[in-house]
Amino acid sequence: MTNKELKIKEAADFLGISIDTLRRWDNNGKLKPLRGGQGEHRRYDLAQLEEFLTFSCADLAKKWVRNKIGEKPNDIFYCSDSSIFQGRLYKLRMALSRNQEIESIFSLLLSVVGEIGDNSFGHNLGNWPDIIGIFFGYDVKNRVIVLADRGQGIFKTLKRVKPELQNDLEALKVAFTEIISGRAPESRGNGLKYVKAIIEKNPISLFFQSGEAELNLDKNSSALKIKKAKDSFRGCLAVIKF
Repeated sequence: MTNKELKIKEAADFLGISIDTLRRWDNNGKLKPLRGGQGEHRRYDLAQLEEFLTFSCADLAKKWVRNKIGEKPNDIFYCSDSSIFQGRLYKLRMALSRNQEIESIFSLLLSVVGEIGDNSFGHNLGNWPDIIGIFFGYDVKNRVIVLADRGQGIFKTLKRVKPELQNDLEALKVAFTEIISGRAPESRGNGLKYVKAIIEKNPISLFFQSGEAELNLDKNSSALKIKKAKDSFRGCLAVIKF
């Protein structure tokens, strides 16, 4: 066995699932081991597991942010502070730089990701309700980038400087449309207004949810598409496609 091969229990622990679930995934073809089967010891390649998680990053982020009990996400997604986030943002830069098809939006896309991630850290500084930090994953092959936090949410943040806000939907609209004066972290909304300005002019789409309000934004959006979500959670979730 090489250093990159994991036993079934090690693989299950890495994925954050039970051994029975991993066996079921093997049987139904969702995730096959390198070798081993009935009566044999299964072995999983670490790179294979990392690729599987990357492909599932959007679903994993949604599940993580919606869980009632906060737990740290897998280490390949977890950014406990802004310095780790910046380091992984640089890795994303390197990965995207190899794709000539997105050369025209390369720097703008990174700017959008950076703004959303920095806002999560800025507006929750010293006030994280449970898990400190953010979920940050990307699947360059399928052109998906996802960020999530289990922070206070936009409504609670903006209500400090705009006490007239009544709900998540109003707060999300303000965050993406109004220039907000005030000290950090209340300046968060200004960053999202910048994100909106970039996406409206480029082939980038954004799904963003905070609390019970969700928004869809793309180049063809004539107006903000904000509606009440089917479910609600405290923090924020952003899914970027390009």
